[in-house]
Amino acid sequence: MTVADDSNLIDAANAIAQARRNRDAINPVSSTFGIATLEDAYAIAQINTRQHLESGARISGKKVGLTSRIVQQQLGVDQPDFGVLFSDMEYMNGDDVPTSRLIQPKVEAEIAFVLGEDVDQIEPTWGEFLLSIRYAVASIEIVDSVVKDWAITLYDTVADNASSALYVLGDQPVAVDAVSLADVGMQMRVNSEVVSLGSGASCLGHPLRSAYWLACLMARNHQPLRRGEVILSGSLGPMVPVKAGDLVEVNIGGLGRVGCRFV
Repeated sequence: MTVADDSNLIDAANAIAQARRNRDAINPVSSTFGIATLEDAYAIAQINTRQHLESGARISGKKVGLTSRIVQQQLGVDQPDFGVLFSDMEYMNGDDVPTSRLIQPKVEAEIAFVLGEDVDQIEPTWGEFLLSIRYAVASIEIVDSVVKDWAITLYDTVADNASSALYVLGDQPVAVDAVSLADVGMQMRVNSEVVSLGSGASCLGHPLRSAYWLACLMARNHQPLRRGEVILSGSLGPMVPVKAGDLVEVNIGGLGRVGCRFV
């Protein structure tokens, strides 16, 4: 049976898509639709990805989630998850971000990577992967769950495109060999108050390890990462809820600053 023949998965995908359109949180799809495997959760996300592409959207990259060992233990998993980024999700440093696109947003400070080459080997070596990375840049991921009060399971977040909504990229690209990415410190401020601290090592021990995991997984799935795509490698510290009027500023040592205002 193909995914398209499974009405339960299609119903779950439609419920998520409708919740996003209406900006109205819903009960967990895991319990409502009996989603209990990662395979089904990713199939739901893929249904909505195809619908986005058919409506004219363009893939701009991928995001890696669940890169904190503590969060993995809480959800009972031993590896990250991933979601798809689309070009209409992208904002630049200093932009206003409309909360009208969001339901219950939170922000995470991350290191983003920009690919200079395709990663299309079925089993890319570490060296081949490193050659594919052109730049690192400071970034903010805006995560947003369709599930009421963020009462999510692993299957809910995976089905909901890894809870990814929007992202903000810094405007100062840095060569990956110019800074020790595991050692960089991160500070996030909301309205000038420090709300989150972390480091590069908080992301699977090293942000490049997170991105490499993604590259290998995508290659094995015959969906290789492409030149020019962005990889959001995972949070460097705790995520923080935001609302209209909030000014978010992130400083990542060696990569500079990135910020946005929610309006």
